[in-house]
Amino acid sequence: MNKRIEDILNTQIKAEATSSQLYLAMASWAECAGINGTAEFLYKHSDEERMHMLKLVRFINERGGKAEIPSIELPQTEFESLTQIFSLLLEHEIKVTNMINEVVFVCLEEKDYSTHNFMQWFVAEQLEEEALARNILDKLKMIGNDKAGLYLFDRDLETLQNINTSSGIE
Repeated sequence: MNKRIEDILNTQIKAEATSSQLYLAMASWAECAGINGTAEFLYKHSDEERMHMLKLVRFINERGGKAEIPSIELPQTEFESLTQIFSLLLEHEIKVTNMINEVVFVCLEEKDYSTHNFMQWFVAEQLEEEALARNILDKLKMIGNDKAGLYLFDRDLETLQNINTSSGIE
């Protein structure tokens, strides 16, 4: 495996691990605040980010490189509101999208079309992640501080998780 590609993919591994830990911290905060639907949503997304990391680890190793398992910084653990959580989530997803776009750019510069092809899954995934975060944030902005609205929002997120889990959608 090309060293430049290996290095940038290892950087992406750290970004996915960081995402997983950040979403885990958000989920824990939500669960402690009694916002269980949101907690389940965020636990699921933490798991998904870990799976993204594993996908990269396996790809690097299978291509003859060496995946590095990074240490990561302690994520933020206190939040003011659901709006803050999903604003941070969107901001973080945009940052990850930019990083993935950089990986794709390097793949093209290095003429590594196999890795470029592999990364297309991540490109599509990021489009979905950003759209979902924007959609949730738009709903939260509509609700504002209405407690009944926040209750229904949380319940809807929990129902969405149950539907996705039972139908096999991930």
